[in-house]
Amino acid sequence: MTSSDLTRRELLELTAATGGAVLGGQLVPGAISPAAAQGSDAAPHPLNLVLRVNGTEHRLTLDPRTTLLDALREHLQLTGSKKGCGLGQCGACTVLMDGKRVKSCLSLAALVDGREITTIEGLAQDGQLHPLQAAFIERDAFQCGYCTSGQIMAGVACIAEGHAGSAQEIREWMSGNLCRCGAYDHIVAAIQDAAGTMGSVRGG
Repeated sequence: MTSSDLTRRELLELTAATGGAVLGGQLVPGAISPAAAQGSDAAPHPLNLVLRVNGTEHRLTLDPRTTLLDALREHLQLTGSKKGCGLGQCGACTVLMDGKRVKSCLSLAALVDGREITTIEGLAQDGQLHPLQAAFIERDAFQCGYCTSGQIMAGVACIAEGHAGSAQEIREWMSGNLCRCGAYDHIVAAIQDAAGTMGSVRGG
């Protein structure tokens, strides 16, 4: 049977089923090597990494495609960072890297090797809540709670960046973190409270 006797669809199906190729009008089964047929399906070699999270070093062996979020949740059992959209749009997975906020669902663990990562689990110190954690409770700044860890981590960065001067400024710089329950007014108030508290502590 030559390729001219087959429809395009039949030819594609047959080629895929047999791992063959068309050479000189003839279907040659197995003309594609097994390695080539596998292509990108072959798993890449795992990497040995050192992730420094909340002040502790963790030595992990991970698939190089592993995101920082999956490394935290699946390998270190730090589940405070949430999986939301997986596209970096909702902010539920926000953590701090060297003090700056990042969307951990978009960051490969292999690229943060040796960097200082802080998650919601690392904010409280010596049994004392971070001022923003306390303000979230006081201001009732969460309802279902799913976005709360990302909101708090982004809020901590927002204050540290000096973008908590007004409610409008906070809304602008927190716009990358979504709250499906619509608790934005309470979130903004909590950040304002914490900014005042943290400012007075620094000033003292």
